[in-house]
Amino acid sequence: MSTANRRLRWGILGVAKINNRLKPAFHASQTVKLQAIASRSLEKAQAAATDFGIETAHGSYEALLADPNVDAVYIPLPNSMHGEWTRKAADAGKHILCEKPLCPDAKEAAELVAYCRSKNVRLMDGFMWPHHPRTHAIRKILDEGTIGDVQRVTSAFTFQMESLDLNNIRLQPGLGGGSLLDVGCYPVYGIRWAFGCEPTLAFARAKLVNGVDVELSAQLTFADGRMASFDCGFTLPYRAWLEITGTKGVVRIPNLWAPKSHASYEVELNGESAKPHLIEGEDHMVHMLDDFAHAVWEQREPVPSPDEAVKTLRVLDAITKSVAEGREVKVGE
Repeated sequence: MSTANRRLRWGILGVAKINNRLKPAFHASQTVKLQAIASRSLEKAQAAATDFGIETAHGSYEALLADPNVDAVYIPLPNSMHGEWTRKAADAGKHILCEKPLCPDAKEAAELVAYCRSKNVRLMDGFMWPHHPRTHAIRKILDEGTIGDVQRVTSAFTFQMESLDLNNIRLQPGLGGGSLLDVGCYPVYGIRWAFGCEPTLAFARAKLVNGVDVELSAQLTFADGRMASFDCGFTLPYRAWLEITGTKGVVRIPNLWAPKSHASYEVELNGESAKPHLIEGEDHMVHMLDDFAHAVWEQREPVPSPDEAVKTLRVLDAITKSVAEGREVKVGE
């Protein structure tokens, strides 16, 4: 069946601030119908429905999941709640786009992926950058060997919180807080993506506040000895880049995790003048929503597969253990 002019009817679990980031994309996408939003407060749900132009407001998450007019749900809840509500959504037969990270650890994430498959619902975590055309263009450069064999990747994702307020969910250990899960997951995913294989060792150091990391630096080592490094945190200015170094040259990508409307990158071959590239007018959030809708309609796994979320979390688990124990840790240990 043709997917032209079809609309996937979306429900949103919660009125989290992150919804505002997706609001323009939900309206711009030609595959979306904003059907329902839920909060534990009906008044808050009604206010959000009015603000977003959503048809129905529900006073509980359970009511939204029982809504027969909802095909798929977006889950922007705290990390510690992802597993519970993804399972409940799967039980209700809803397809799920869950904010990243999929779960606080790899074991829970793997069980969740298997559970959703057993219920025959599609599951994707909310990494948006893999869906941008710039990412596809860089993948082609890597696959064609333009910069040779990838040897090293470095990356960062930091931003400054206004204050390290212990009431902020990002600083709550019981809610899956910390900069590694919040923003460090992006460089780890990007490093895995650039190398096209999995690291075997992780070593990290972190500054902790309230039992969660607010600054973290890590080194990842691969089975053949190649290395990658990154840092993440809540205390430095906004930095969101990835650099891929091969045997013949380098690709530098600014703002990889949240591309601007003018998404740039540059390729420098063995010291020659860097060649800039620009991809304009694309919205990675719209592409993510559209890619997910087509996976639902075509009854296939989304791309990227949710297995990628599990693999990233295995590395995050090793980094967390390295910080706690002050030693290099085998991924999967």
